Amino acid sequence: MWNFFKKFPAGGTFLPDKLQFIFDNFTIKTEFEVIMNNIKKPELLSPAGNAEKMRAAFLYGADAVYLAGNRFGMRSAADNFTVDELYEASEYAHTRGKKLYLTVNTMPHGDEYPALREYLHAVKGAGLDAMIVADLGVLALIKEIVPDMEIHVSTQAGIVSAPTAKAFVAHGAKRLVLARELTLEEIGEIRADLPREIELETFVHGSMCVSYSGRCMLSNMLTGRDGNRGACTQPCRWSYHLIEEKRPDVPIPIEETDLGTFVLSSKDMNTVSILPKLVEAGIDSFKIEGRMKSVYYTAVVTNAYRMALDRYFADPEGYVFDPALERELESVSHREYGTGYYENPPHDAAQLCSKDGYIREKAYFAIAENDSDENGLARFKQKNKIRRGDRAELLSPGKIGQPFLVEELFDEAGEPIEAAPHPSQIFICRVPFAVKKGDILRSGEE
Repeated sequence: MWNFFKKFPAGGTFLPDKLQFIFDNFTIKTEFEVIMNNIKKPELLSPAGNAEKMRAAFLYGADAVYLAGNRFGMRSAADNFTVDELYEASEYAHTRGKKLYLTVNTMPHGDEYPALREYLHAVKGAGLDAMIVADLGVLALIKEIVPDMEIHVSTQAGIVSAPTAKAFVAHGAKRLVLARELTLEEIGEIRADLPREIELETFVHGSMCVSYSGRCMLSNMLTGRDGNRGACTQPCRWSYHLIEEKRPDVPIPIEETDLGTFVLSSKDMNTVSILPKLVEAGIDSFKIEGRMKSVYYTAVVTNAYRMALDRYFADPEGYVFDPALERELESVSHREYGTGYYENPPHDAAQLCSKDGYIREKAYFAIAENDSDENGLARFKQKNKIRRGDRAELLSPGKIGQPFLVEELFDEAGEPIEAAPHPSQIFICRVPFAVKKGDILRSGEE
């Protein structure tokens, strides 16, 4: 890692013992201080499958979001944004000092280019901060229609080396979303071989794909829905059996142990515990996967990584990982967690699940409609049934969940009620902590 930082000295000359003497004000800087002077705080980039998720991402600490229009994005099953909604989203983001990146990262076939051309003309005035692409033809068309648009190259492009990175830079890319299959050491080598103004982005959390950088034909083969054009049905998550030729009516489960094995399903990535290593690798943007996930997922995961980043940069030398952040991430719907391939390459650790299905998230009771008053009362919009006597937690930006017992519930008129069972029902709850608009009520520990 040291070789990377030698390329970008803060001033003066590096000595062999890795101490840098800088004569400004006759100060002496340690290797660690020099390293931190050369690292900017990474951007926290969150998914926005719709406008509600975008608002949650920004409220809970995202610096930027990535989203898609109704076509040409890799998550066609998400709600996504109409052209008009993209213009509204851009205004919403920019009035808050945030950024908006549009995914145009499918691999369109030739007959799709007239529609793509029309789409790019429609969105070019939205004030988007960047477009994320995977296909050189798409990149070229964007440069023709929106020549000043910043280009980010998608992980779908499978960038695993500095020569590949430089080739995309030569075509106008400003940021490279590296392949998930890289180790931290390999990322450091790519960083050291690129101009510092070229940004690197990597995924830090969320679903992983058993296929290389998401390039998979399984969905297309089994269901006719092309994963490379945003319509993946995730057949890698299905359960499979072996069929013996002469006994077709006796399917045999694929097993290694009494729990079974799921040979195609990858673990979910969770790197919050190794965040300092990612920072020191020179990554410019930490990307959270999950445009198909819930608003609750967006809020919780963004919040956890925001807290971890802020705490680390507040005191890098004294930083100690807080296990409470891991518990926050356990509260969302996920498969088994792993740290991806950052510490071990795919051939050493395949990151395959040993259990089927998701670990379910805590119940998302409600979202605060206003700040609490001097009596601790706040209005909430119901998301799932909540009852008097439930154990709950209040989740606020920059804080872990604060537990309390729901002792008082009221309807909109202020009349006591036993429960709020109706979808989107407005109710009032007394909370022993200060509540701000946008805070989340969720189930607590029994």
